[in-house]
Amino acid sequence: MTLPSRLTLPEIRLRFAAHSPRLLQPGERGQAAVAMVLHTTPETTDVLFIVRAQHDQDPWSGDIGFPGGRLNSDSEAPRQAAEREALEELGLALNKAEFLGQLDDLYGATLPVQVSCFVYSLQQKPALLLNYEIAKAFWYPLPLLLHAEYQQYNTFVFHGVETSHPVVLIQESKVPLLWGITYRLLANFFFVCGQAFPQAESK
Repeated sequence: MTLPSRLTLPEIRLRFAAHSPRLLQPGERGQAAVAMVLHTTPETTDVLFIVRAQHDQDPWSGDIGFPGGRLNSDSEAPRQAAEREALEELGLALNKAEFLGQLDDLYGATLPVQVSCFVYSLQQKPALLLNYEIAKAFWYPLPLLLHAEYQQYNTFVFHGVETSHPVVLIQESKVPLLWGITYRLLANFFFVCGQAFPQAESK
């Protein structure tokens, strides 16, 4: 499977070098940070996803996403938190990975949280050591996320309120729909890279 045009690692580097991320002030919202980790070969680029373990106290319980979590304190920088969480959740040390850049900060649509996302590239796929917070981790080809046939809208119920959101059907066994914050971060990634992230028509 080949990448869409102009989505090679050198092009991603150039795009992020020219990108100035929009940074938000957390204010009264909590703050979290995640790491988007890529692995590129001449044929394709894979992105690392996690599926969070089921837990009543985790608002993202069972969701697909990127490694990450809330900042430990006001003194912890978001990038530091993203790298710490990747190490804690997956045994993944990003301090030696190539740092490509930062996506735009965003606010949660249903939860009072601000999320920062930092993008890295690895030359090799390391062995991962999942902790109790993670049910599954897997690499997934970026080109599959751009296929219109895998784009849908789905209805979700949160605190008794029903809403409809765009989702991506992940072609991997036993994983949930990709939606919410992770979907929005990926849309921003593709925008930075000059790619159109297709969306299904809302019903």
